[in-house]
Amino acid sequence: MAEHLLIVEDEDELRDRLQRIFTDEGYSVDVVGDGESAIKLYDEGLYDAVITDIILPGIDGIELLRRIKERSQDQCVIIMTAYASLDTAVKALKAGAYDYLIKPLMYEEIKQSVRNALREKSLCVENVILKKEIERRYDFGKVIGESPEIQAIIDDVRKISDSRSNVLLLGETGTGKELFARAIHYNSSRKDKPFIPINCSAIPENLLESELFGYAKGAFTGATSAKRGLLEAADHGTVFLDEIGDLPVSLQSKLLRVLDDHEIRPLGSIHGRKVDLRIVAATNRDLGNEIKHNRFREDLYYRIAVVTLRLPALRERTGDVQTLALHFVKKYSAEVGKQVASIDDAAMRLLMSYAWPGNIRELQNIIERGVLLSGDRIISPAHLPEELRSAEKHEYFDGARLLSIEEYTKDFILRHQPRHNEQQIADMLGITRKALWEKRKKWGLKRD
Repeated sequence: MAEHLLIVEDEDELRDRLQRIFTDEGYSVDVVGDGESAIKLYDEGLYDAVITDIILPGIDGIELLRRIKERSQDQCVIIMTAYASLDTAVKALKAGAYDYLIKPLMYEEIKQSVRNALREKSLCVENVILKKEIERRYDFGKVIGESPEIQAIIDDVRKISDSRSNVLLLGETGTGKELFARAIHYNSSRKDKPFIPINCSAIPENLLESELFGYAKGAFTGATSAKRGLLEAADHGTVFLDEIGDLPVSLQSKLLRVLDDHEIRPLGSIHGRKVDLRIVAATNRDLGNEIKHNRFREDLYYRIAVVTLRLPALRERTGDVQTLALHFVKKYSAEVGKQVASIDDAAMRLLMSYAWPGNIRELQNIIERGVLLSGDRIISPAHLPEELRSAEKHEYFDGARLLSIEEYTKDFILRHQPRHNEQQIADMLGITRKALWEKRKKWGLKRD
């Protein structure tokens, strides 16, 4: 459908010329010669852009602009005038004009101005639609799970989402900490402001400070221009500090200063910049133990842990395994264009009895694999990984003793390293290779 333009110009020759130009460009064009007629026509139809002269019979172009903006604040209005002055330009722009063009018109210039205005309007509409889609995606009703454990967490998140308080999310890798961080943000009054996720373990330590705080021009060799940090980019929004337990102690003190003073000082700068941030942090570490060994600042802990929520591991909410698995079947079937509809009983029993060291992320990866390998409408044990098919109770129990997730993960790594490389083992556990390396280092496990 052609974009609809309204042109308001009292000179007959110019008005006709503009109508022909834009009609030839494929637009639907209405033209009038005065402001009153323009308002009447505007109230009867929908226009993608309005082009108006300033000097008009009756109400002038500036007043016409104001009345249009009263009716539709996001309407694109382009002002034309043969009597350019700083005063009229300022009035037009203050009243909300998209552009201000001086006669005699350069026709390519006005065509480009209209194209730019319509492109910007389209982006604004897409942005509104995207925001609504994001809000729907992170609505609490979209969190998959009916178990009492997950419903209790959802209830707590509902209560604290719209507060200003910082939140600490605790839980194993793959339990959905970022999903809940986004749910907190998009269900708060900050939802129209930035949500900036930062993985503290994924950015090299020598780059992390400049990424977080930014730097001034000349702060170090190669700093040829100033750079705004991620914390400043999140002003009035939410910062999600994932794996905050991996944040170097040297940067913990700088982050504490930001939380105390609400001010960021870029590297190499003597001037601070005020910011309004809400921190949602997450970790799979025991921060109490990290504090005891001087690897995490106690004062920072109390600043970020105003509200602490522990997300249950998947083995603690086994009633949700089937619900989640069927959800992922539907999701990945649609993505790859297959007609996989379900999981057979034998495969579901394997999924229900598995310990899930990688939690939801591991389940998600296994179901994606099953959908890809399935040649029919159902996932069977043959479509599941070998380690899951061969998993028996004795893999998770030592006599009558239930293995801890740490013990199971260590055993899992040792059993699978002869047949799989590092990336494959990390994928099966639902963790990064760096996290796998840290576990090896912690437990003294050598690679084969």
